[in-house]
Amino acid sequence: MTEPKPLRVGMVGYAFMGAAHSHAWRTAPRFFDLPLIPELTAVAGRNADGVRAAASKYGWASTETDWRRLIERDDIDLVDICTPGNTHAEIAIAALEAGKHVLCEKPLANSVEEAQKMTAVATAAAERGVLSMCGFSYRRTPALALAKRMVDDGRLGELRHVRAQYLQDWLSDADAPLTWRLDKSKSGSGSLGDIGAHSIDAAQWITGLNITGVSALLETFVKERPVGGDFVGLGGHGGADGPRGPVTVDDAALFTARFEARHDDGTDARPGGTGARAGAGPIGIFEATRFALGRKNAMRLELNGTKGSIAFDFEDMNSLQFYDSALEPDAGFRKIMVTEPSHPYTANWWPTGHGLGYEHGFTHQVVDLVNAIGAGEQPSPSFADALQVQKVLAAVEASADNASRWQNVHKEAS
Repeated sequence: MTEPKPLRVGMVGYAFMGAAHSHAWRTAPRFFDLPLIPELTAVAGRNADGVRAAASKYGWASTETDWRRLIERDDIDLVDICTPGNTHAEIAIAALEAGKHVLCEKPLANSVEEAQKMTAVATAAAERGVLSMCGFSYRRTPALALAKRMVDDGRLGELRHVRAQYLQDWLSDADAPLTWRLDKSKSGSGSLGDIGAHSIDAAQWITGLNITGVSALLETFVKERPVGGDFVGLGGHGGADGPRGPVTVDDAALFTARFEARHDDGTDARPGGTGARAGAGPIGIFEATRFALGRKNAMRLELNGTKGSIAFDFEDMNSLQFYDSALEPDAGFRKIMVTEPSHPYTANWWPTGHGLGYEHGFTHQVVDLVNAIGAGEQPSPSFADALQVQKVLAAVEASADNASRWQNVHKEAS
């Protein structure tokens, strides 16, 4: 039997996401049979000492202090982008044009315009066999993947409500330091793009329906923060009496949404759509905040349909709540432990009942990406999928800037 060829990976960035991605690249071929074997060839970062320490800790064979040198190397097949959003477009476009596959962290970019350019380059590169994917890792949580399967199988019937929350509390301390995530020029937005983007992608992916319009409210509770301090995890604590700088992103985002509708034959049923009759899809409500005291990583999603409902909370990530109106009209929700071999991804891990963790989503992301590259097929989510999320983010900001007035999400001409 022929041994799988290597897939030589170069990663740009080595902080929080870099650690998660490094673990995934190392782990995936040890638990899954892959058509290509990832090799941690090089990691790039601007700080020479920092990148060398990261390479030693996470298992990378070599380092670069300029991402351009990484892309120029002949021993790199794929570039993994784990840097702030303001750098995504330049790095991804250069890598794709150099013939390297690309995995880019979410959100895809800091603007619709950047995301459109990236998508156009990715589309052209795919015609040459150079593939790309955006890293919405929550798609790879087994319980959410099972939720999508159930929706696709019609277990919920016609969808009516989509209810999404992403609640964290790491910024609740008014003296938490001013990190790059609080600088709009680097991050693009705050809770909206950092965590709300995950909810938008998950909701659109599981339902199979895009968001067509929103009415939104954004709020920044703490306008200034310490420019230095003790950094712990994503946040930390800065000096209350030291210099402070402006927070230029949202602390919390709220918006209502309308999803597109589809007939049973898949044609568009929105007013002015291609379907035989006009119609409207499910309604949604979304909330993203980093000020929900006591909520550490409550990425929640609930869908209500004509036949049943499903509910998920990442703080209980190995389970899915399901209500079937035909089987249990008076019983309420029942809990499905998503650890059976028949459930998505789980057969490659531990015995039934032995749960998975946050890091496993990134491993599954690598598995799906490598399998797609091996088959020469477009990975999901594509840059085009991520562009749709970017358009929703832009519509939310536009609505919030215009007294929460209804804002349609721009649709590309077909």
